[in-house]
Amino acid sequence: MPSATKSLTARQGVCILGATGTIGVNTLDVISRHPEKYEVIALTAYHSVDKLYEQCVDYKPLYAVMVDERAAQQLSDRLKEAGVSTQVLSGAESLEQVTALDEVHQVMAAIVGAAGLLPALAAARSGKRILLANKEALVMSGDLFLKEVKQNNAELLPIDSEHNAIFQCMPEHYAKGLQSAGVNKILLTASGGPFRQRDIDTLHAVTPEEAVAHPNWVMGQKISVDSATMMNKGLEVIEACWLFNCDARMVQVVIHPQSVIHSMVSYSDGSVLAQMGNPDMRTPIAHAMAWPERMKSGVEPLDIFEVAKLEFEKPDFDRFPCLQLAFESLQTGGTATSILNAANEIAVEAFLTKKLSFTNISRVIEKTLESTAVAVANNIQTVLQADTEARQQATEWVNQLGFSRAQVVWTF
Repeated sequence: MPSATKSLTARQGVCILGATGTIGVNTLDVISRHPEKYEVIALTAYHSVDKLYEQCVDYKPLYAVMVDERAAQQLSDRLKEAGVSTQVLSGAESLEQVTALDEVHQVMAAIVGAAGLLPALAAARSGKRILLANKEALVMSGDLFLKEVKQNNAELLPIDSEHNAIFQCMPEHYAKGLQSAGVNKILLTASGGPFRQRDIDTLHAVTPEEAVAHPNWVMGQKISVDSATMMNKGLEVIEACWLFNCDARMVQVVIHPQSVIHSMVSYSDGSVLAQMGNPDMRTPIAHAMAWPERMKSGVEPLDIFEVAKLEFEKPDFDRFPCLQLAFESLQTGGTATSILNAANEIAVEAFLTKKLSFTNISRVIEKTLESTAVAVANNIQTVLQADTEARQQATEWVNQLGFSRAQVVWTF
């Protein structure tokens, strides 16, 4: 984790992995408010040519990466026509290349899913300040990733609103051990998603359109579905255990529908510290970019009179079986969390493309965990192999548990 002795005294070069997604767009918004402090060095995307083109015209990065080669050529041609000198690179390996540039000081790791693991590792090996929005780097390879951070004198700051909140509520020397620092428990908040109060017997009929309609946050489709199943919270439990060097018994998930308290830390003296604010990702982004200082994010201050009340509930594992599967995978250890993540990615994609029912997301994950061997996660090759095998298994389970075209009936 970072050292508070480092301060941002010069203009910082920023690389944004996943620039066209919600986190990437919000990061650029924060940067635009502080042009004297930050310079965009590299922007990356998979195949969103139009959006990345607009960003390159606006921010004029030195480099742009499109993972898809055809998209890269389209982007290059359009930028040349516009007279923009940004150099366009292609392929997944270019993601790792731009994170290691000497001009880059901070890397926003915001690529969704397992695809973000290797670029985040490259940033750690290059000793950068890593603004970690990608959960999978820690979910899949927590021990390996943190060793790279430490060995290369990199800095790791969490961007997830919950983990960023926990970080803000932690004592200065928490890395020496939570219990010795007086920490009793981490209270990880969750909105409960759009189906917190829906009749549990109707969840099988949930449509993708309903699942991505989060009541509080503006997010991408995959993470919105993860929020609806609470797998997102399960992944965050795993991530919290790695970030704050604790086991699952130290983490309590708390459903908080208003999404105003982003997480809390309970202390042995009876104190509970909470970080509060409007549900806007620019707050944790600005906090991590400027840390240990503070800067404006563009987010309006929280009006506690408008909020009026705060509610809290315990999660129901019958309603949210994915959350329980995450806790069980964490307890199993090794590559189990990689298997969990891979199966979830396959199942969510099948649901979003209307090949699988909402309630069968958890069933695909459970069956994949049962049918895929768990190994010790002592090297990146083992982790990636587990990811590959789990995706194959999950795809087979989707084929068994999913809809045939004739069976699909969606109500709009």
